[in-house]
Amino acid sequence: MRVVVIGATGHIGGYLVPRLVGAGHDVVTLSRHARPYYREHASWAQVTNVTVDRDAEDAAGTFGPLVADLEADAVVDLICFEPSSARQLVEALRPNRTYLVHCGTIWIYGPSALVPTTEDAPRRPFGHYGKAKAAIEQLLLEESRGGGLPVALLHPGHIVGPGWVPVNPAGNLELSVFERLATGQEVALPNLGMETLHHVHANDVAQAFALAIERPEAAVGESFHVTSERAMTLRGYAEAIADLLGQLTRLTLLAWDTWRDTVAEPVAQLTWDHIAHSPSLSIDKARRLLGYNPTYTSLEAIQESLAWLVANGRLDAAAWASLPLQSTSPEVNS
Repeated sequence: MRVVVIGATGHIGGYLVPRLVGAGHDVVTLSRHARPYYREHASWAQVTNVTVDRDAEDAAGTFGPLVADLEADAVVDLICFEPSSARQLVEALRPNRTYLVHCGTIWIYGPSALVPTTEDAPRRPFGHYGKAKAAIEQLLLEESRGGGLPVALLHPGHIVGPGWVPVNPAGNLELSVFERLATGQEVALPNLGMETLHHVHANDVAQAFALAIERPEAAVGESFHVTSERAMTLRGYAEAIADLLGQLTRLTLLAWDTWRDTVAEPVAQLTWDHIAHSPSLSIDKARRLLGYNPTYTSLEAIQESLAWLVANGRLDAAAWASLPLQSTSPEVNS
């Protein structure tokens, strides 16, 4: 099968492209970069790369036709963030009924209600990103279920893995939270620390995309969650990181209005975005229809990110000496 991967040199693509090449597919990558940004792999020597600026091509109205001219059997779109961009691609691919596998987000739901959230839950997104991705999902599902372009949508959680800073137990990206846990210092969490985060390793996301490509009869016209088995509370996450390093957990729980004054405003906004969503997703549908089986728990995926940060000087090596620097779970089809 000829597979075009849009945004292939990012975190998901770094794992997905080797999987596709290993499965015998003819892979064409579209990206601003000719090489993977996060993860090198020998399989890239067998890939045809097209260097392209999607934003510029979208603005010119030429991106959709450019992709269609590659005559793919399947297109994986990892970097579509606006309905107009999705619509342009759909219209270009529709004449040949090219199979489109789209990367969505768990932010389409807005605040969690009944958990674990299933794919039939109401969409109540907030913020531009969540609203735009929900609108894209609606557009693509209506297209596919209405007999138009065959489309499948995969919605990853908080992606982690080597090269990325994981969302931390305070719901933001400040490495100081991890450093304080590693050295037994006090860490302040908002509210009661019972909001949730739902991580997923990039390799498991790649697994789901590869499965959707192999099983269009199960995937077309459907949305799927792609996360680890279970979400973690902020408090449970903090305790787990401290336990990994043999430290006691010293937590201070502060009301939101008090906690937000302890950090810079952009950090507070990022934390609010995460705790207001408080995601906890079911992966039963992806298991049943696609055969999805995550290799990593949330903590194992985060641990691998932290090991990379230590190895690359982003976290103090002495404080993290007891953390393994190799993968905590074997890669699948690496």
